[in-house]
Amino acid sequence: MLSSELVVPAPGAGEGFWAGAPSAVRTDDAVLLAYRLRRPVDQGRGYANVVARSSDGVRFETLCTLHRDELGCASLERPALAQRPDGGWRIYVSLSSPQSKHWWVDAFDADRPEDLAQGRRTTVWPGDESEAVKDPVVLVDGDGGWHAWVCCHPLTEAGEEDRMTTRYAHSADGLTWTWGDVVMSPAPSGWDRRGRRVAAVVPGADGTVTGFYDGRADAAENWFERTGAFRGDVIGGPLTAVAGQPAQSPHGRHTLRYASVLDLGDGRGRAYFEAAAGNGSNEIRTQLINLASAG
Repeated sequence: MLSSELVVPAPGAGEGFWAGAPSAVRTDDAVLLAYRLRRPVDQGRGYANVVARSSDGVRFETLCTLHRDELGCASLERPALAQRPDGGWRIYVSLSSPQSKHWWVDAFDADRPEDLAQGRRTTVWPGDESEAVKDPVVLVDGDGGWHAWVCCHPLTEAGEEDRMTTRYAHSADGLTWTWGDVVMSPAPSGWDRRGRRVAAVVPGADGTVTGFYDGRADAAENWFERTGAFRGDVIGGPLTAVAGQPAQSPHGRHTLRYASVLDLGDGRGRAYFEAAAGNGSNEIRTQLINLASAG
């Protein structure tokens, strides 16, 4: 993921200014992209989730913005955008509890993507005192079933909250979910031994899945994850990391994370991802990829 085009620049120059955490959905005539905007910690962290549209997959126009100050949270992280089977739209928003390491996820529903900021709000993954939940990857299958891969952070040990695993969940309506198993856990050693977070899932025609995940080696790499590939035999089943070196940015701390992949057919895909830029910020970039080699 190195030969790429800029999609969304950072909201400022320097460390802590990020445009990132993209979630892409393809329609018949457009690409819809939801993403997060962030400032440095002392300036407010994640302050907005944006929904935008593009006709070419590269140049986007903003449709609506969900603001942290209006949502009752301390920070916003990765959104997940989905088109409902009835043609309406839903965005899942990851929200941080004030003065806490706890995260939860709410869904906003509207008939049109431009109305999501004022959409009907439902808490779907509340988390609890022992576990924070955030950054879901959400897919709707052809039969109207909903699938999610949710990043989970244990809160049971102070100072260790950055650890992460990914757990599968399924639903009939995308609002009431049933938890499945943990499908990705940290590696015993290597670049992803501190945590693994599923970032993109691409179902195959044969029922298998391929995709990408974020990993980090230690707590110091929190916010500076890199990207690996995985494969799985079935949706909802265990995911196996593909051996090899992670994809990374050539800049800064080499951050390259939160890949979102559209299946364009004929083995082609378009990936959107957050990557470190040369000025210390993070930006959203896109690249055409070969899905056959992704997993």
